[in-house]
Amino acid sequence: MKYVSGPYFEPDFDPVLDRFGTPGVVVDNETREDCTLVKVDSVNRDGVLLEMVQLLTDLDLVISKSYISSDGGWLMDVFHVTDQIGRKLTDPSLPGFIQQALVPFQRRPGHGPSPKFTTCLGNVVGPGGPDVSDCASLEFTVPDRPGLLSSITQVLVDQGCHVASGQSWTHSGRAAGVLYVTMTAAAEAQPPHQSRWAHIERLVSAVVDARESVSGARRWVCMSAPAPGRVHTERRLHQLMHDDRDYESGPAPTPVDEEHFSMGDVRAATMMLMAARRSGARRGAADTRVTIDNWEERGYAVVKMTSRDRPKLLFDTVCGLTDMQYVVFHATVGSQGPLAIQEYYIRHKDGRTVDSNAERQKVSRCLVAAVERRASHGVRVEVRAADRSGLLSDFTRILREHGLSLLRVELKRQKDEAVGTFYLVTDSGGEVRPEVVRAVRARVGEMGISLEVAKEAPGWPPVRKTSVPVQPAAAGQGQEGSGSSLGSLLWSHLGKLSNNFGYIRS
Repeated sequence: MKYVSGPYFEPDFDPVLDRFGTPGVVVDNETREDCTLVKVDSVNRDGVLLEMVQLLTDLDLVISKSYISSDGGWLMDVFHVTDQIGRKLTDPSLPGFIQQALVPFQRRPGHGPSPKFTTCLGNVVGPGGPDVSDCASLEFTVPDRPGLLSSITQVLVDQGCHVASGQSWTHSGRAAGVLYVTMTAAAEAQPPHQSRWAHIERLVSAVVDARESVSGARRWVCMSAPAPGRVHTERRLHQLMHDDRDYESGPAPTPVDEEHFSMGDVRAATMMLMAARRSGARRGAADTRVTIDNWEERGYAVVKMTSRDRPKLLFDTVCGLTDMQYVVFHATVGSQGPLAIQEYYIRHKDGRTVDSNAERQKVSRCLVAAVERRASHGVRVEVRAADRSGLLSDFTRILREHGLSLLRVELKRQKDEAVGTFYLVTDSGGEVRPEVVRAVRARVGEMGISLEVAKEAPGWPPVRKTSVPVQPAAAGQGQEGSGSSLGSLLWSHLGKLSNNFGYIRS
């Protein structure tokens, strides 16, 4: 036998390296009067920006502004945050939780329990969001149609399954969902069936296929047994819809209006949104615009985006870039009145920029899709009821009987209550009349379900114009001299933009 030598590594060497990269987290309540600054510096590693943004989102925090820099193997990020009602963060355990949640080795088996934190809304979260490791998972990407969720949940009820939590999105005629299910007591009492989950998967697939009107339409259904370490639910939905190529339909995105992008004209931004609505966009929607250029001297692709400001916008954009295998090296995000402004300096993981027109079109479409998947269209209703088996199936069946379709669904459990948020339109895509909502409320009230129409989504504090002092400009600052560093060029540009930035509600 040929002997092959190689380097020796201590078994605990990797965890030691992880500890060297432990992020420093500072929660600063002194610098700003209107928000808390969360400052993170750490060794840069793959996916850490998405983890940070995802973590702050899970903590029910509103990111109003952000500066990101991660060149040279080290990252320094600053997030301006408040809680859901616009207050500064005062919980002394928050910095320790954020630090623990961002350290990979502390999330491995054998390193103690994962950290937990109770948010301002009373939600208990860990590093990956709510714990669903004891639930089976049903994932699907299928053509959207009226009554789809009702049909799927009825199959689950018939098989002794209870939907504990989950989410479903629709975009460009496609629907994606992640539902976490448990078995009812009656089903658990039956002898275990080795192919139980595969059987349920086949039944759901049959229900989806039975109503297909287009032969060969794309669909994907997967039922999996309970497992630890599941992907974050909203992150998984982005992955599912990206893999389903929901970004391919529709016209090419409109380029960014450079005038609105570079100046703090709140009136102009507001007029832009009003024009988008008059042009035929759905109520509450705004045209998401993307421009991509290459900064050849520095080897970056520069992505500029404008859209209507809304909660979780930063998270959705970073998910879109990550799904396309792009790395963010620098970024600044903020808003001008109701208009969200985002600028990213990126490279592909293989080191290239966005080199061709075809690639620019794809990146633009993917970013617009990532933003629009969560766009809040339709009537938003909030539902509460005592948690029980078949609750979701019963509720969606009543919606179906009243000619209503679901655009987006968010389900969770709070103690013994089931809580759901549903975005509703008619089966033809029109607005829901108030009398229809009243009729649905009366029907579900007989079943012990409370339904209320939400006037405004949480996480939308009043827009306040903020400013950041800019260092005096040096002579010849506008020119790219050979002695100018990347940091001075970039942060000079970001500093000028930040003068006009207000809140981005992510």
